[in-house]
Amino acid sequence: MSANNSNMTTNKSNAKAEKLRNDNLESTKLKDRHLASYGSGSYLASDVTVLLDIVDKEAVADVPVTQKEALIQSGQRHYSDMLTLEHAPSAMHEQLYIQALAQGTQRTATDIANLAYALHQSFHNTVNSEGPLVLISLVRAGLPVGVLLQRALADTNSLYSLPSVHYGISIIRDRGLDPLALEILLEAYPNSPIVFVDGWTGKGAIYQELAHSLETFSKPTHPNFTNIFHQGADTIPLLTLADPAGVAWLAASSDDWLIPSGLLNSTVSGLISRSLYTAPQEGLHRSVFYDNLIEVDHSLAFIDHIDTARQQLTTPPSQLPTFTQPRYDTKNIIDTLAARYQITNRNRIKPTIAEATRAILRREPERVLLASSDHPDTALLRHLCTEYHINITILGAKILPYQAVTLIKQRTANT
Repeated sequence: MSANNSNMTTNKSNAKAEKLRNDNLESTKLKDRHLASYGSGSYLASDVTVLLDIVDKEAVADVPVTQKEALIQSGQRHYSDMLTLEHAPSAMHEQLYIQALAQGTQRTATDIANLAYALHQSFHNTVNSEGPLVLISLVRAGLPVGVLLQRALADTNSLYSLPSVHYGISIIRDRGLDPLALEILLEAYPNSPIVFVDGWTGKGAIYQELAHSLETFSKPTHPNFTNIFHQGADTIPLLTLADPAGVAWLAASSDDWLIPSGLLNSTVSGLISRSLYTAPQEGLHRSVFYDNLIEVDHSLAFIDHIDTARQQLTTPPSQLPTFTQPRYDTKNIIDTLAARYQITNRNRIKPTIAEATRAILRREPERVLLASSDHPDTALLRHLCTEYHINITILGAKILPYQAVTLIKQRTANT
């Protein structure tokens, strides 16, 4: 080899090594950011720390729903690369939320107490102030449930007080759990068990995404195996308020019911937007903080209201069952609907009252399927369908346990 070729090879090797050192240095800087430097949205700092990089909403392209739908379905853009900026809910939407809150306060408070009691039963012998239980809420739907659980576990006057900390991190369909955020928490709490928190399950897609993201930790020889797989190598520790899909390790029920926090978006989730994807080497997933919606924010009021109701409960908490593996109780329903409406992309099927409602507000719906024409829990959905001229089809018991399913319009880049 000539001296020139040797020098070229050496220079390339040095450049590659320098790039690797710089990448590692940047990664170390990201991980070394103190947890206290992150915010909590419009929640109290003691309620949650949200591991998201907040970006100015003025710097985010506001993509109209119709255009976004075409880009997503044509495969030109992923949903986590775009955002349709939120506006204040309408007066009718606000009124229906207030009605749902009045209707669902006792059930939500009771469910939170039962979930907290189940966590206490599972972990009171293994956690302490130095190694607390780590609640990780999946942004955004998990945040209100996680905050309520954190407050319940911090209640020393209850039967389920437990040392715990609470964080929110992003999970994105097709792209997974934010690996940098999880790594930060594993380094900060090396001796703590982790429980993931979501609001509800629909088809079980987020469970599948979570399970895929955690595969790397699933070997018993992995140093963080016991942090995550503390219930066994086949058990993803996912907790939800409602689990119609039958995938959660722990859930308050399998019912599809009118969860009040499921009816609003950022204004009940700390004023935080849906998360935007960031490649792991570039930082945490990102989010917008809707400071323009502060005057209509219900986030803290919702937490205070439910937490007060929980403290006033007079019946002792009930013991909830746990499940080691997914049951996928509703898979056949999804398959049947896909065949009936000739849907090849299952992401166009949005089951549960909460997901069906959010799909109307954030996506471009084709029709809404209901189990009943007059169920009180679908009042908001029916109102929105009237307002936006969306067809409703009543399918009765064929979609139970789901009370509602929204089907997204099929779009191409040119339609």
